[in-house]
Amino acid sequence: MSYSLNIVGGGMVGASLALALQDCARQSGWAIRLIEAQPPVEGGWQPSYDNRSTALSHGSRRLFERLGIWQELARRAEPIRQIHVSDRGHPGSARMHAEQEGVSALGYIVENAWLGEVLLGNLDRQAIEWVAPARVAHARPHPGGYQLDLQVPGGTRQLESDLLVIADGGRSGLLDQLGIHRRVNPYQQVAVIANVTTANGHAGVAYERFTETGPLALLPLSGQRSALVWTLAVDVAEEVAQLPDEAFLERLQAAFGFRMGALLRVGERASYPLNLIEAEEQVRSNLVVLGNAAHSLHPIAGQGFNLSLRDAMALADQLQRAGREGHHPGSLSVLQRYLDGQRGDQAATVAFSHYLTQLFSNRNPVLVAGRNAGLLAMDLLPPLKTRLARQGMGLRG
Repeated sequence: MSYSLNIVGGGMVGASLALALQDCARQSGWAIRLIEAQPPVEGGWQPSYDNRSTALSHGSRRLFERLGIWQELARRAEPIRQIHVSDRGHPGSARMHAEQEGVSALGYIVENAWLGEVLLGNLDRQAIEWVAPARVAHARPHPGGYQLDLQVPGGTRQLESDLLVIADGGRSGLLDQLGIHRRVNPYQQVAVIANVTTANGHAGVAYERFTETGPLALLPLSGQRSALVWTLAVDVAEEVAQLPDEAFLERLQAAFGFRMGALLRVGERASYPLNLIEAEEQVRSNLVVLGNAAHSLHPIAGQGFNLSLRDAMALADQLQRAGREGHHPGSLSVLQRYLDGQRGDQAATVAFSHYLTQLFSNRNPVLVAGRNAGLLAMDLLPPLKTRLARQGMGLRG
């Protein structure tokens, strides 16, 4: 039986789900649409893929291998061979090495523009209808699904949906419209992001440094650049964001140190507020919430997209199973089975990210001493280091 699935949000999560389902669309005749507010542009680049970078775990590499796109994606994915964690002004530090964990890389850093191009470039437009630019003005539940009112160039369009997937980001207006509430835990921090060039290059090392003003990460990018994620208090971030490039690099150098030599150049800077946001409902009959619309995490541990990708692949597996067994893909029992299977992963990943943020953003002397002891212990105790490394790599067991 043919069903209609509408995925609202053509970003990395929505596109990954569409790619995971396109064989099902070919074989079962499901009508799958990917609805995106931004217009497509020549060459496959999608404007909603901004100039940020994403940390891909080793587990995400395996999922992209399943989707058949890793070889192409890897052309511009910089491997993380080593992770170095330190606390500025204190002796505690820890290092994790890919070789010691038995993998070729602990993770990868890829620019979102490239990830977006690869995902969208591998969609079969005969199997997945690309609806862009289009904005969902209204989503109305009715027996058996949802009716969508779209605003498109030149007018409006209506769509019927047996399953509606909302993957349009952390500021999803559809959740508000449908009465799906979100728990918001503000960190009172802002992330300043940019690409940085250093004198000595990165040598495949991802640096996570905890400073008086908040965590600071420099992650390896292609071309010996590094992706900066600098977490600052709101008032400090406003000041830093306005600094001229030279003064910005001086401030960053003082916070980070000289592990990669002098900081030579900084690219365009952007900033965004940091909150832990969780949707109170992720499934209803004929409805699923995915990606940042479901859970938006602090970037300190690089877990957000990796968790969302695991969610998307788990959902695709359950929908394909429903198709084989003759069940309606929007059935609450099917969607609840998906969510039940992901609850443990979501809870563990959210807790790992949240408490790591709390621990390393707190300047209480007792906590500072405790976390430094923890970093030293992690460096000296291989089993503890391996357990944390596997969590970061998106691996279980």
